[in-house]
Amino acid sequence: MNTPEWLKIARELHSMSQVGLEHAQNGYETERYERLKEIAASIIVKQSLLSEETVLESFAMQPGYITPKVDVRAAIIREGKILLVQEANDGRWSLPGGWADVGDMPSEAIIREVREESGFDARVLRVVGVYDANRIPNEEMMPFYHAYKLLFLCEILSGEARPSHETPDVRFFALDDLPPLSFYRTNRGMIADAFAKIANLSKMTVFD
Repeated sequence: MNTPEWLKIARELHSMSQVGLEHAQNGYETERYERLKEIAASIIVKQSLLSEETVLESFAMQPGYITPKVDVRAAIIREGKILLVQEANDGRWSLPGGWADVGDMPSEAIIREVREESGFDARVLRVVGVYDANRIPNEEMMPFYHAYKLLFLCEILSGEARPSHETPDVRFFALDDLPPLSFYRTNRGMIADAFAKIANLSKMTVFD
């Protein structure tokens, strides 16, 4: 997917505003960089389904120099089916996972996410792929987040399927019978990559 020119411009303006606000020396500079942030938000609002309030709230959560966020996801395949969790906020399904926290090792983050979202204790076997999440075409996505997705092939050690407040349902699905996916979290390509990896553990890691 080619990133739309308007999105490239909005991201660049947002990044410039954040760095500028971090180093502003006086009220005039602060005012100018705040205005730059408002322009970036306006571009996103006009080209997406998001409100200005939503965009500016998200901007406020990303102070200082902007770097990509890291999303970790687990691919757990058992008896030819893959583990998916239902997302409470949109009712669709995804691989267990979420944002890595500061101080986490990626492999620790995904084990915690699997336990919290599905009820299973697991261990990491391989890295399936490293993806640029902003190449996923979906107008519902928060487009100002630049994120990398790390997909780990994992196996269950113990536990049983247990829903959570964030994931009201936990099930295994065959590749040819997937439910509606929460697309900016998980897409069919990622799931297909996981099935290819489990079929051949020596297969090279996929990356963008």
